[in-house]
Amino acid sequence: MYALKTQAHFDAAHFLYGYEGKCRNIHGHRWVIEAEIIGKELQKNVVQRDMLIDFGDFKRELKNLADFYDHTLIYEKNSLMEKTLSALKEENFRLIEIPFRPTAESFAKMFFDMLKEKGLPVSKVTVYETPENCAVYSEE
Repeated sequence: MYALKTQAHFDAAHFLYGYEGKCRNIHGHRWVIEAEIIGKELQKNVVQRDMLIDFGDFKRELKNLADFYDHTLIYEKNSLMEKTLSALKEENFRLIEIPFRPTAESFAKMFFDMLKEKGLPVSKVTVYETPENCAVYSEE
């Protein structure tokens, strides 16, 4: 089995609605996404011969995902009062609403699913919230 790994990162804020601890407050992270793809066979075509896939294509797909979330406030749907949302929007802050609590675990699954939808043979995704703390998602 062959495997390739690459990383991308983004800086974003979040908070954990309903959580009893420091993370209930808005705070930021440099999120690092590490994705791994696997395959049993290498390419046979002339251009990508002896490659699982082109690293450039793999890196570009992951970077595009990370870039979308960069410098945003990511929040769970229905976790902010409407007047708070209105004020943030009036200030032209870049907000991304998601249907789940924005944890490293949830992000790992989300990025896994997004890469899979793009046709990549993803085997696992690791999301680092800090250099020491990460969450991993795989279908196994």
